[in-house]
Amino acid sequence: MIINNLHKLFSKFAFLASLLLLTNQCGIWDPADARKVPVNAKDRVAKNIEEGRAIKFSKLGKGGGSGNFEFASSNEMWRATIEILDFVPLSSADYGGGIVITDWYNDAGNEKEAIKIMVQFLSNEIRADGIKVVVYDKYCETINNCRTNINQGDVSEEIKLAILKKASIYRNIETEKKRKEYRKKNPVKNKKIRN
Repeated sequence: MIINNLHKLFSKFAFLASLLLLTNQCGIWDPADARKVPVNAKDRVAKNIEEGRAIKFSKLGKGGGSGNFEFASSNEMWRATIEILDFVPLSSADYGGGIVITDWYNDAGNEKEAIKIMVQFLSNEIRADGIKVVVYDKYCETINNCRTNINQGDVSEEIKLAILKKASIYRNIETEKKRKEYRKKNPVKNKKIRN
């Protein structure tokens, strides 16, 4: 009887321990360190923006360009995409999901044709296979009679290359800035070597 009760107790303990271990490994349960997480909501938002976890759209449309965004230095691809696509209104920009979708766009001369651009981030690295650009074409004979197709031309590749080039420029600027900060904090003293 005692052995049977101990066996049941051990089984329950093993089950709970394995459940706790699994939830911890899956990232479901991730306790935050109260010393590292700000209590104030505004401070948490500022910290998330600093770490590149959020976007600040508060100054969108106020003066030149597409807006003023605050990003961490590790988001060159995202920043480059937003800047390259600043000529067209954005329909959806999900930083967490890694996707940017524009609204339908047409130039003033042709009301029957429009394009929509979708950019999906497959990697944080600046690589050709780390980003996917799809351009959709819409042709409308009348308001209610439209066809939509994926653009088979070179437009998506041109946009992709422009994003990669701009992201590389951002990365080089950020790298140089970090070098200057490092040199400022750790000056190298010129020492004469005597023979």
